[in-house]
Amino acid sequence: MFSPEIETIDRKQLREMQLERLKHIVAYAYDNVEMYKRRFDEIGLKPSHIRTLKDVALIPYTTKDDLRDNYPFRLFAVPMKKIIRLHASSGTTGKPVVCGYTRNDLDNWSTCIARVLSMAGATDEDIIQVSFGYGLFTGGFGLHYGIEKLGATVVPVSSGNTERQIMLMKDFGVTALVATPSYAMYLAETARKMGVIDDLKLRLAITGAEASTPEMHESLKQIFHVFPTENYGLTEVGGPGVAGECREKAGMHINEDMYYPEIVNIEENKVLGEGEQGELLLTTLTKEGMPILRYRTKDITSLTYEPCKCGRTLARMSRIVGRTDDMLIIRGVNVFPSQIESVLMGMGELGKSYEIIVDRVNYMDTIEVRVEVLDANLLTDYSKLEELVARIKHNLRVVLQIDVKVKLVEPFSIKRAEGKVKRVTDLRKK
Repeated sequence: MFSPEIETIDRKQLREMQLERLKHIVAYAYDNVEMYKRRFDEIGLKPSHIRTLKDVALIPYTTKDDLRDNYPFRLFAVPMKKIIRLHASSGTTGKPVVCGYTRNDLDNWSTCIARVLSMAGATDEDIIQVSFGYGLFTGGFGLHYGIEKLGATVVPVSSGNTERQIMLMKDFGVTALVATPSYAMYLAETARKMGVIDDLKLRLAITGAEASTPEMHESLKQIFHVFPTENYGLTEVGGPGVAGECREKAGMHINEDMYYPEIVNIEENKVLGEGEQGELLLTTLTKEGMPILRYRTKDITSLTYEPCKCGRTLARMSRIVGRTDDMLIIRGVNVFPSQIESVLMGMGELGKSYEIIVDRVNYMDTIEVRVEVLDANLLTDYSKLEELVARIKHNLRVVLQIDVKVKLVEPFSIKRAEGKVKRVTDLRKK
């Protein structure tokens, strides 16, 4: 463990620490961020009203729109001369979300990442290749400095130029890969095509930046001969490092000394209990540059507080089942892309790339799944093709409870992503 004094802390002691830090960060945000002062004053809430951890429910939610409305720097709690780095989201749907970091923020962030890497099994003897894009995106630099803090060797290759990435993995003796799960799979497929899979020394794949399924991880394990883990974070609260899987793969341990998590039923404005599924809210407990209170992540998960077999006592969040804003409603049925991925990844005849097309025809919602086959010869054998399509449709119906159109396509015919993959095209919005 990187921080055993925190990762195995007695939970009573942890709650006392969290309450002390929560009181501080609430007063700090109220005194230094105009939006929070205005929000508190509008409802008559004072920082002194936060006396217990449960009192966090008194605080209004913070949303992505709040961050965009205060673009670029109006949520910063310190003068710009104390901000030593800026990161931002892609901003594809409007103004980007900007995050500012003080020197202490960067040190805490690196600590969180070092813990996540250690949870996955990385040590200071590893050579870790970062295949996240470097730039305003938090993933590349976030993992980079965490790797250095762990004491491992970092290969800052960034994304793209896939065959060169494989060459560097082989020549440098890379033992761990940091990438999105979809790009890690693409690297695995490419290494297999190049015939160098068995020449690689990879043992870990530390994935993040997009949700993945157990089936995707199993495929990575089988093809790339690695132990895959998932980590979680988002730009709005500082980037990756909020949580990560340990070797038990029984949920992602949350760095609770830095982040206070809640699971909430937003429609009922109700905080849910252990094991109940709802939307994850996060409050930063140590952020100086840009404190965030009760941020609505829109990620759907649950929490457990039982100690893990690995010895850590930090709360664990279950795998993200979907987002409230990526849930597809098809003919009245809620469908998450992760449900479709679980079905496809569990079928040996299929490749690992797919896309989901949603449309509306004659006022009726339709959904089509296009997925690659592993063997192109299958596409010319009508009887086998028909049998496989029928089996996929059946498996999807069992999970989704609706009929789905299935189209099988040639290997490598679906465009690969070097960053976050876009699986769903919803033509209804056009």
